[in-house]
Amino acid sequence: MTTAAKPVALVTGASSGIGRAAAAALVAAEFEVVGTSRNGSGAVPLDGVTFLDLDVTSDASVTAVVRRVIDRFGRLDVLVNNAGTGAAGAAEESSIAQDQRVFNINFFGLVRMTKAVLPHMRAAGEGRIINISSVLGLVSAPYMASYAATKHAIEGYSESVDHEVREHGIRVLLVEPGFARTGFDTNAIQADAPLPIYSEQRRVFDGVMARAIADGDDPATIAKAIVAAATDAKPKLRYTAGSTAGRVSALRRFAPARAFDRQIRKLNRLPA
Repeated sequence: MTTAAKPVALVTGASSGIGRAAAAALVAAEFEVVGTSRNGSGAVPLDGVTFLDLDVTSDASVTAVVRRVIDRFGRLDVLVNNAGTGAAGAAEESSIAQDQRVFNINFFGLVRMTKAVLPHMRAAGEGRIINISSVLGLVSAPYMASYAATKHAIEGYSESVDHEVREHGIRVLLVEPGFARTGFDTNAIQADAPLPIYSEQRRVFDGVMARAIADGDDPATIAKAIVAAATDAKPKLRYTAGSTAGRVSALRRFAPARAFDRQIRKLNRLPA
């Protein structure tokens, strides 16, 4: 095993959307980049990126991929935890099993990856773990309860772990995008027990979401924030990525709670 001269980044969920944009941006920033997806061998090739198969819900798969990266490059400097899934529908319409599935991918997948890389980064005395949160980790939206819950969990987990590992030269950082022009809405897990009582408002919300994504940020905008988190000499704990996320973050901090609540209901076309 020869240790790579360039820093090495591992990006989960790199076959499309934000993950693919991040992988390309890290290559441009002079990283050796490994990208993963559930079918990494079938991913469309991307210059400078090695694709591997990874199932973040499997302990064995996570361990094997991290070992392959270390064996090949001799180091792992940056982990970008981007793999995840959307989830749509009213909270009452999703079974417990479905909610657990969303958490197993979005939250526990991130936890598995973090636990797998920390020993290697600690031995090296440095490293960065960049967790892709969301504006829905700061505020919540209707008809996305389990998804928003996973992003709130990622916020709390990341901040706690960052305090624990900072003395070992490791940082755990958050990138908080707004809506981006990806296939997020079309690929979201749909509620497995839909109820007629929610059907009309769910249809309205689906339209709101489709428009938000169509008008969303270019994934390259989020990728730029990810590269900043990976390379800044004095990194911030949180990187808000994109104009929408910036506005929502500011409103959440400074707007009166009641006014903010009314605005959320108005934006999502909910009854007053």
